[in-house]
Amino acid sequence: MSKIRIKYQTYEFDKVDIHLKTLRDRQQYDSLKEQELNDYGISSATWSLFGIVWPASEVLAHYMKDYNIENKRILEVGCGIGLSSHLLNSKNANITATDYHPEVENFLNTNSILNGLKNIPFERTSWTDEDDHLGKFDLIIGSDILYERWHIKELASFISKHSNDKCEVIISDPGRGNHAKFGKEMQDLGFSFMNFKPKKTEEYLKKAFKGYLIKYTRN
Repeated sequence: MSKIRIKYQTYEFDKVDIHLKTLRDRQQYDSLKEQELNDYGISSATWSLFGIVWPASEVLAHYMKDYNIENKRILEVGCGIGLSSHLLNSKNANITATDYHPEVENFLNTNSILNGLKNIPFERTSWTDEDDHLGKFDLIIGSDILYERWHIKELASFISKHSNDKCEVIISDPGRGNHAKFGKEMQDLGFSFMNFKPKKTEEYLKKAFKGYLIKYTRN
């Protein structure tokens, strides 16, 4: 019988605490759902990746802490555990989350309850689905989602499909080497972009963050 091990963590953002139930480590795997995961094309080696809070996720959440979200419909792409989504939810943002992994919604709802917040609207979808019901957004965010070179074009198309005519896209990238190709795809879709180093990451990360925050804009 499979029994995944979990842990509880608290992330501090000034006076706001976000409590999260996560997987204990990357070694966790629920073999009881192996057939379901095979149907989705998720391997035992990658099953746990959704359930970890990665450094890029912390960087994105800290950047979003003081970001102007007023009157913006926001989407977190490839949300995983959804640290940024929960932080924005605590600020009463109009936040929706999406991911391909079938376990994400369960953790997302559990963590909303853990924080005493309303459930975050969620849709499980891939970047190639033609019939999702997400709609369009004013701000799209994501962390460490440029990890597969062959997914770059699909991701850019997905973001463009769900962007309003005026839209901002913010991605926290740990430096996997795919941002230049992604930037070219986004430029072809009418976005301009700039990248910059996040500030004071040493205050909350154990190791220096070697990547960038990248902001794409379409007006």
